[in-house]
Amino acid sequence: MSTKAIESLSEDTVRRIAEERDEPEWLLETRLNALEALETAELPDVIRTPGRRWTDLEALDFEALVDPLNQSDTTERTAGDDEVVVVPFTEAFDEYGDVLEEHFGTVLDPEHNYLTALSVALFTTGTFVYVPEGVDVEDVTVRAEMNSRSLFSQTLVVAEESSSVTILESIESGDEATASEIEGDRYFSNLVEVVGGENATVQFGSLQNLDDDTYTYSLKRGVTDTYATIDWIESNFGSKLTRSDVETELNGDGSESQIVGTFFGSDDQHFDINARVWHQAEHTTADLVTRGVLDDVARSVYEGVQDVGRDAWSTSSYQRENTLMLSDDAEADASPKLIIHNHDTEASHSATVGQVDAEDLFYLESRSIDSLTARNMLVEGFFVPVLEEIAVDEFREDVEELVLERLQ
Repeated sequence: MSTKAIESLSEDTVRRIAEERDEPEWLLETRLNALEALETAELPDVIRTPGRRWTDLEALDFEALVDPLNQSDTTERTAGDDEVVVVPFTEAFDEYGDVLEEHFGTVLDPEHNYLTALSVALFTTGTFVYVPEGVDVEDVTVRAEMNSRSLFSQTLVVAEESSSVTILESIESGDEATASEIEGDRYFSNLVEVVGGENATVQFGSLQNLDDDTYTYSLKRGVTDTYATIDWIESNFGSKLTRSDVETELNGDGSESQIVGTFFGSDDQHFDINARVWHQAEHTTADLVTRGVLDDVARSVYEGVQDVGRDAWSTSSYQRENTLMLSDDAEADASPKLIIHNHDTEASHSATVGQVDAEDLFYLESRSIDSLTARNMLVEGFFVPVLEEIAVDEFREDVEELVLERLQ
């Protein structure tokens, strides 16, 4: 695949995006390098079994989906503390240019695959979050609406030593009037980099509820220093096809990461959900928890990877994924993996797929509860264990509300 597949994409296009945003030379060079990488970059890996590709990214028509010069979004950013910086990239270059240059593209390689390179070359929206040393802030929110055929977003979070921050991000489609002006399918890309300094704590929650004409690609990656913690909450309810990757590299001794995932698919939605953790240092801990529900002819693909390095002594790593089927025609596949290079490790993984328990359903119906209400009560209960892992009340309530909307 190459840039020839997208006639509207050229070096002039990338330069125009950078010039309109008055970006520094180093970022323009990063964009141009990403553009050049498209000539040889491959699409993200997908799980394959004999005669079958679990997710068909090659079927995406980027010529029709990508409109680089007409990107539009409405984004509201709020911060509950004046000491934390929460701004668009365009407002950060003057005062925090050195921090941006030092960290941008160090956590997530812009040339990691075709979709990351495409996003870095073309992004027009995004957020820079900078938490100075010792600052503790809980209510950073980024709420965005997509108002164009394609939208590429980039987020960089830098948490300095002994700082703490909770970030809630959400993306949905614009109002119906805006959507009606755009015919055909759309494409949204979201790249997130998190730098966790020594003894820092970052909670990053993301809620995707785009309309069913949108294809979504999301890659979120964090790296931890000594005793740092990076926790992710990844919830996907919208989009026609969602490819979601959440990753943490535990590079500091005593560092931790939790990845909590939820999804609810109906109609013919397709979710490709991936959670990965690399244990590179001693006494590191990871917990991967995912729960999803599928109805109609929806499909999910899950891959979880726990990779324990040779020097990662005294490691604890756990993974569990559960999918509940509400339809005989829905389909789910799971591939949890342990890659262990160190004998001083506690690690486990599990994955289950099943339908609503017939005995539980009968019990509720025997108490004069109609079958639909009974089923919905069991679905709500199915999500409880993972919702209890979400420490942020606002985010947990948003997820609960979307679950109820789907059930209704």
